[in-house]
Amino acid sequence: MQSERKGNNKKKNMKAYVFPGQGAQFVGMGKDLYDNNAEAKEMFEKANEILGFRITDLMFAGTEEDLKQTKVTQPAIFLHSVLLAKSLGEEFQPDMVAGHSLGEFSALVAAGALSFEEGLKLVSKRAMAMQKACEIRPSTMAAVLALPDEKVEELCAEIDDIVAPANYNCPGQVVISGTIEGIDAACEKMLAAGAKRAMKLKVGGAFHSPLMQPAQEELAEAIAAAEFKTPRCPIYQNVDGKPHTDPAEIKENLIKQLTAPVRWTYDVQEMIKDGATEFVELGPGSVLQGLVKKIDRSVATDGRQ
Repeated sequence: MQSERKGNNKKKNMKAYVFPGQGAQFVGMGKDLYDNNAEAKEMFEKANEILGFRITDLMFAGTEEDLKQTKVTQPAIFLHSVLLAKSLGEEFQPDMVAGHSLGEFSALVAAGALSFEEGLKLVSKRAMAMQKACEIRPSTMAAVLALPDEKVEELCAEIDDIVAPANYNCPGQVVISGTIEGIDAACEKMLAAGAKRAMKLKVGGAFHSPLMQPAQEELAEAIAAAEFKTPRCPIYQNVDGKPHTDPAEIKENLIKQLTAPVRWTYDVQEMIKDGATEFVELGPGSVLQGLVKKIDRSVATDGRQ
């Protein structure tokens, strides 16, 4: 059951911590943490052992191509984000958390619903499963700018191939996902309908679409077997944009997330409705801070990377 909202007991200056997803990576990410924080260094080395390769070498001194590999990207962003939260110590007092796609796993570990080790294993499993699903059928994604969400949905439904909204990032910015032929046809329709841009993205496949079904089936078993606890604060999950604290519901939503769209706009709107006045992004880049501002300019944003 969704966590109850305490609309009449809202605290002033409620803080939401948000965690980025794939695409935020950069060469050198996490090196400051490794060099200057003994606990972070120890956990980075533990991650190298768990993964079976030195991901730290790729994060700190690899090439951009190294970091673009899904099997590297996802655990790298997860590590950077989770260890940033850990490094804050007592300063990390979230009233609510959320993560964009992969970032949902970072948020769950930071909020105490998953152990660091278990979270990393699930993220690695997810990355491998998604990579395999991408290889089964050529597919891609495209960003559509300046069309209402409903129009994007309507046009996707008109395409004969598999095409679906994948990320509702902010008003006027929706990413669609599907077969290469389907995305090409959809982009033409979007532009004809008045989209400012409809541009294909440099990604390995159709994330958050029905084409991720093989990955979903593989990950479902691992998530079901993992131990989830009640998080220290509600997590606003991508599949419905609502706050959750029940471990069984959280698991179910994580499984659904692979083939369902990331409803980031709704996540942020719901957090603001429930009292969030400041959003702090933990992880590489500052994409989420920008999206939050596009959703609601009145809230404060900050970030650590």
